[in-house]
Amino acid sequence: MTPEAIPVRLSHLLTQCSVGSIVRGQRFLMVVQDFSKWYPRGQVPTSRQIHYVDQVRSALGIEQKLCRPPVASVDTNNKVTGFWIPAVRFPRWMLCRRCGKLHRTPWKEEGWDDRGTLTCHAGKGDSKKGCGGRLEQVPWVMVHEDGYLADVPWWRIATSQYKCTCPEGPNLTVTKRGNLGQRIVSCRNSKCNASGPLTLYRKGYPRGTSEQPWIRQEPAEHPAGEALIVQVGDVRVHGSVVSRALVIPPESRIRKGTIVDRLYCSSDSRHSIDAARNKLQRKSILRKLAGKWHCTLKDIQAALNEIQRGYPLYGKKVDSDDPLQSEYRALITEVPDFREDEDFVTVHRTAAWKSHGERRPEGLQRTVRLVSRLIEVRRLQEIAVLRGFTRAGGSTVVPPDLRGESPWLPALALRGEGVFFTIEESLIRQWEAQPILKQRAGTLAIRLEDHLLRLDHELQVSPRFLLLHTLAHGLIREFEAQAGYSAAAIRERIYCSTENGGMAGILIYVAVPDKLGSLGGLAELARPERFLRILRAALDALRWCSLDPVCMRHRGHGPGLLNLAACHACTLVPETSCAYSNCLLDRMFVNGDPALAVRSILDFAPRRA
Repeated sequence: MTPEAIPVRLSHLLTQCSVGSIVRGQRFLMVVQDFSKWYPRGQVPTSRQIHYVDQVRSALGIEQKLCRPPVASVDTNNKVTGFWIPAVRFPRWMLCRRCGKLHRTPWKEEGWDDRGTLTCHAGKGDSKKGCGGRLEQVPWVMVHEDGYLADVPWWRIATSQYKCTCPEGPNLTVTKRGNLGQRIVSCRNSKCNASGPLTLYRKGYPRGTSEQPWIRQEPAEHPAGEALIVQVGDVRVHGSVVSRALVIPPESRIRKGTIVDRLYCSSDSRHSIDAARNKLQRKSILRKLAGKWHCTLKDIQAALNEIQRGYPLYGKKVDSDDPLQSEYRALITEVPDFREDEDFVTVHRTAAWKSHGERRPEGLQRTVRLVSRLIEVRRLQEIAVLRGFTRAGGSTVVPPDLRGESPWLPALALRGEGVFFTIEESLIRQWEAQPILKQRAGTLAIRLEDHLLRLDHELQVSPRFLLLHTLAHGLIREFEAQAGYSAAAIRERIYCSTENGGMAGILIYVAVPDKLGSLGGLAELARPERFLRILRAALDALRWCSLDPVCMRHRGHGPGLLNLAACHACTLVPETSCAYSNCLLDRMFVNGDPALAVRSILDFAPRRA
């Protein structure tokens, strides 16, 4: 059988189509292999490495290099060329839709019909004859919290209550029983009563089973705990762990295409220069590079000197304790001499924002005074790094190479645009001093300790954070209608801290793996007149919900009961948009609650003199 090529979006290679995930093709379900199988001998071409991300790696605590996943192409004859991400067919068992018989890897046998599908040959007598039903892969798999994935142990389930005494071996089927549709795994051979329920299987991880479908040997250490049988589409089958950070100056200001840039990105060239045995050989290598890049020997030597001096960071230290702190400083720092081809371009519109507010009515003036800075982010670059994956809701993060020994990690450079603004620090300090807000935030903080929520950085659940996060969701819903992007494409980034002068900022942005990654529609909304309408609309929309008063008075719902006054009708956004899994939301922190004597933050904004 010829291999099947499954096209996927580049941005999905780190999420729903990453290592260990199950991907649906035209005919079969496939599981993506670890990235040690992506390239021959695991060696990544130098052209796939992402450069100028030393600050990102330091901020995220990553020592490995970051490299782009392979991208193959398909010609007119449907032939795949280049490197592609390998996958294997999984589950290995297929089920007849007509008689319920289980078949193991039937694609290795000749059972294809004229339509290119597999059919059942489970009849008596001639093995070429059978019920003729269509075979489909079983929709169940077995997962373990240590990150393991395997086929359902059908034989162990069938013999969990009765022993099979068939000399010719089991003839397993899966059938429904009762009105509730309970699945029963049984042996259909004569004089055999071996059967067992599929839903009640809660035994440990079976011995003799590999840790992943593409690995043949059994794990060195047998995992403890239960193994769960879930459907293929269950969220517990696979959960990718992705870290994100922005590329900021000075690395975002690198001039691409210069001699020092080419030499810095060509590790092979620098290695050959360093490995030269004598001055004559070194000069010969420099001349070849000068001819290749159409420059002089002096240009090559000057580039070498810049790299030796520490290009591109020149010894700058990166704050790895709080990666958001460095991004926040870069966003609020105005750079007047930026170039449009840089990877981080901001236009500060704070002066125009305050001037625009002076001409507005009293109610809108208070909204303007709520925002201390308004910045248009015309260009940004976000680095998304795949750190690993989890299964069965466990805490074990399996590295993308399964062993954590690879010198590189798969990553993507996403480009886009956004809007950044900050809340007036004096106002938010007065507002967050209300005792009820601290008590309400403390309730969610306690619940968060008992719930597994994976984050790129340490999070302190505070009134300030709940205000910023809930307001960001309200803005995403408003931006969807104004910017031309779907809500699933818009993301949030919350900058929150009470130390070192405090942070209270929100970045709403889009970032896609494309050369431009921007349509200009989102950054344009940072213009004062347009942003004021959107901010006012978001604040008004968060005042009420179609499910009030139930929503406003709810004591907790969602994963781990980590949401209070927030639901799908008023606050929740697509999972791809929220950095906190649609958790830690409460509309009361934005608009207050007169019944509980909680004042809105707008109530602290100064009135017109």
